[in-house]
Amino acid sequence: MSKVQESQFWTELRWIVIMNIVRTLSLIVAILLSAIPVVAQSTDEMQQKAIQFLEVTQAVDGSWTSPDAVGITGLVTTSLLLSGKTAEDPLVKKSLEFIVASQQPTGGIHAAASRHQNYETCISMLALTEANKDGRFDSVIKKGEQFLRGLQWDEGEGIETTDGAYGGGGYDSQQRPDMSNTQFLVEALKKAGVAEDDPAMQKALVFVSRAQNLESKHNKLSFAGKVNDGGFIYTPAKGGESKAGETENGGHKSYGSITYAGLKSMIYAGVGKDDPRVTAATEWIRKHYTLEENPNMGQQGLYYYFHTFAKTMSVIDSDEFEDAAGHRHDWKKELTDKLSSLQHTNGSWTNPADRWYEGDPNLVTAYCLIALHHCR
Repeated sequence: MSKVQESQFWTELRWIVIMNIVRTLSLIVAILLSAIPVVAQSTDEMQQKAIQFLEVTQAVDGSWTSPDAVGITGLVTTSLLLSGKTAEDPLVKKSLEFIVASQQPTGGIHAAASRHQNYETCISMLALTEANKDGRFDSVIKKGEQFLRGLQWDEGEGIETTDGAYGGGGYDSQQRPDMSNTQFLVEALKKAGVAEDDPAMQKALVFVSRAQNLESKHNKLSFAGKVNDGGFIYTPAKGGESKAGETENGGHKSYGSITYAGLKSMIYAGVGKDDPRVTAATEWIRKHYTLEENPNMGQQGLYYYFHTFAKTMSVIDSDEFEDAAGHRHDWKKELTDKLSSLQHTNGSWTNPADRWYEGDPNLVTAYCLIALHHCR
């Protein structure tokens, strides 16, 4: 081998060695990077963009959307607190002052002429309990709790325990109860420190159990066995109603957001995971697991569904969820990725299927921030 050839040989060998070292280092870096919680970083970025949007849309009085929409302000405030803001943050402090100022002599926290008194009070209490680290809102929360107890449909409304409306929460004392109002009622009472065996919680459980399409000792209403799939309907009052419509035999179709709401509410009220009601609801969810739509409702109420899905999955306390086909889902990552794909460039979210106020970016952005909190 000539000196020139020898020199070329060693040069090529050095390059081969160097390239192998580079490849090895690249592989090590890739492995290390894969261990970094990319989803958490993505969540931080999404949250920051959403918060910046809400900073711009807050009104001078501390509210969002409208001073008459106390519930929306309550949801936004809760979402900000769950996203790392404190009660002393100027944005949150102003909204908390608005919420407290909205408390009526009755103890309800709502606009004076509101027909959504239960919703608004419950949601406001969720914000206040989240901000109440030093007890500053104790009296406001207690008054709100007493108001909700009086609003709950029970003997005070002159109805029998066998009535489908018994135990539920409605928009106000005049409008029949439903599962959406009742899930917020149960959550507000729980956050206020009301025990699982408290009469108000157990009355609510009666209503929730009757909203389930499951014929049992807990539900003997006429429609209970017509679908019997373990899912939930909007209300068992006045013969029952589902926003998803009826079956051919006159049953009420179960649907996603309300089934998650029902399952969460039963667990909050102390029903164990081995109870037939919980297992039947969980099985319905396993069969209908999706983040592409609100099952049996399509795109209607999609973000309410995301919000309730995340809360319920957190209550189930499982990082992975196995669907009926045996596929395991990292639901936190799947939901985070889904929300990331839907976030607008200005940081907000909205639903083109504008039902239940989901065309309002303040409301929907609050839903998403709450959902992201549960994806941590």
